[in-house]
Amino acid sequence: MPRRTTAISAWRDHILALLECPLVARKFLYLVAFLIAMTIAAAFAYRLFGAQLMRAALVPSAAFEALPGMDSGKYRSSKMWIARPDIPGNPAQWAPPGYATAAKPSAALFFIHPTSYLERVRWNAPLDDATANDRAALFLRGQASAFNDSAAIWAPRYRQATFGAFLTNEAAAQQALDLAYGDVAAAFDAFLRDIGPDRPIILAGHSQGALHLTRLLRDRVAGKPLARRIVAAYVVGWPVSRTADLPALGLPECRGADRTGCILSWQSFAEPADPSLILDTFDASTGLTGAGRAGTALVCTNPITGTPDAEAPASANLGTLYPSADLKTATIGAARVPARCSGRGFVLIGPPPTEFGQYVLPGNNYHVFDYSLFWANVRADAARRVAAFRAP
Repeated sequence: MPRRTTAISAWRDHILALLECPLVARKFLYLVAFLIAMTIAAAFAYRLFGAQLMRAALVPSAAFEALPGMDSGKYRSSKMWIARPDIPGNPAQWAPPGYATAAKPSAALFFIHPTSYLERVRWNAPLDDATANDRAALFLRGQASAFNDSAAIWAPRYRQATFGAFLTNEAAAQQALDLAYGDVAAAFDAFLRDIGPDRPIILAGHSQGALHLTRLLRDRVAGKPLARRIVAAYVVGWPVSRTADLPALGLPECRGADRTGCILSWQSFAEPADPSLILDTFDASTGLTGAGRAGTALVCTNPITGTPDAEAPASANLGTLYPSADLKTATIGAARVPARCSGRGFVLIGPPPTEFGQYVLPGNNYHVFDYSLFWANVRADAARRVAAFRAP
């Protein structure tokens, strides 16, 4: 410590000596002023042009690579799953202190993880990309784990579209999403074979996973006998238009906290909220019914109450999942985050919680934490709906 103190004192004395020279002092102050101005300018540019900067950094410049479709038989291998009941070290089986995983839950959950591939060298992630797979496992610990006292969890690996595919209207983006969905649909067929013909099913996803879930609902559930087995579908972190999407999904919006066979959906923003990064692309698209989505109201389930278009104080939040700095552990903190549906259908959580600032997207978008902010309430919601589903 004495050597460090001596070094610091010497450096301070050196700076002070330089500042005694008027010319050097002016140059030094100019440098400080320049650095401050650059910092402010960078922050200002990010606020004004965050979306444009993200597009430039993350949208692939490479051509889309058409790859063969996935056969459902490949999902018989445990290597094709991030989570499955028979996989050792299943990340979805994690639970924070004070919570336990059910040994033999009655329901089965098919969970589609969000985007964990951020590269721009290709439009779809390779199945063996270690970084993307590690991130996906991390997402399962923070998201799918909310359901592990109500359902056995299956979560497939799939050739997900890269994050930049959601920041552009290029044809390659849709091609990448179609390829990813093909994998998800194949995995779902394998999931149905594994769980048998009678087991209750929870469907859940987040972000890209929720987008694929909407297509899965339209293609495999709507108008099919399978719809009678769906406890609930958690389409979280992806906008669902009440008029342009919902009628095509085959299940209604959950209108009550104990309703079953219905859809929940929310997207979380702190205030002031700016959802333009989402809406710019969403409003330019066509819904699953064939109608335009521009200006339409969104399904907004309050994750604290489990009901639509509701408001709940922080005191009603049973527990937010707070990750450690290294993201290896997490703890539950109750009664800290409120929720209210507002505007076209976004969940607002009040002033920005500082614990999550490093991972917040432009516009005060708490997208990454859509499940974590309300982890214990989602857990209670799933348990309540499974109980209602099984009730005579």
